[in-house]
Amino acid sequence: MLPKIFIDGREGTTGLQIFARLSDRADIELLQIDELKRKDIYTRKKLINEADLVFLCLPDEAARESVSLIENSATRVIDASTVHRTHPDWVYGLPELSPWQSVKIKAAQKVANPGCHATGFIAVVYPLISLGILSPGYPLTCFSFTGYSGGGKRMIADYEGDPTPEMYAPRMYGLNLQHKHLPEMVYVTGLARPPVFCPIVDDYYSGMAVTVTLHNEYLAGKPSAPDIRARLAEYYSGERFVTVAPELGSGMLESNWGTCTNSMEITVSGNNSLTILTARFDNLGKGASGAAVQNMNIMLGMSEELGVELGSNEKEGY
Repeated sequence: MLPKIFIDGREGTTGLQIFARLSDRADIELLQIDELKRKDIYTRKKLINEADLVFLCLPDEAARESVSLIENSATRVIDASTVHRTHPDWVYGLPELSPWQSVKIKAAQKVANPGCHATGFIAVVYPLISLGILSPGYPLTCFSFTGYSGGGKRMIADYEGDPTPEMYAPRMYGLNLQHKHLPEMVYVTGLARPPVFCPIVDDYYSGMAVTVTLHNEYLAGKPSAPDIRARLAEYYSGERFVTVAPELGSGMLESNWGTCTNSMEITVSGNNSLTILTARFDNLGKGASGAAVQNMNIMLGMSEELGVELGSNEKEGY
């Protein structure tokens, strides 16, 4: 019997992307909701409890409501909202985090899908803390370029409709330094203080580059940039979706790398004194829907690679 899957909130960017990744799969049954009843709480409740696994692609309060509708103890959940990412009863959905994280996800009833900026930040910071190289008290700085699709339907419409002149250049935002991804960035890595984090949106559809800067003299053992690259490469050895570039960064790094894939590449740049670490991936792939489908595959005991990447024809539907 095929596992039944329901996407609650399929009309948003992440929901549409998950549907695109699942719609042609013959190893699952996608439960569909009538367009006229997609906001009807009774219809949604019925489908949620009929499903073996539910994706929540909703604003925070709506995601809380959907969780409250679950009455079937067998129904499992992957929540793409921010609301459960620091909740102790939910497993954080970044399988590459550590050797045992994938095991936790496989056994989980409730998985919180990571935020896009947080995914890149955690992927470079968590290993360094785990390896004892970076102190949890280090005052980190991070900046992150993202394509405009990260802003959802409204921002996509703004950029693809009648953009204003300033929209053709990179734009910093979150300048109150209280970005919604900060809590999970601190919680998952175990940092003693939040990083100074500046996200930047630019005039391209998808892809992101999350960069963390370091002064090597304040790291344990004062490693050089090549030393850090080697340690990270060892940490992620054997991983399918997260890899470390074989050489130090040089020249230029484009921030729209890896679009339509579930891949992440970490590039270490610098010298003996200074290091920057950059994680590049698709904000809609490894940063959202690709990661969600990867988590679903793990939870259902399937190959992690099934359906996580989009084909060229599906790319046109971005």
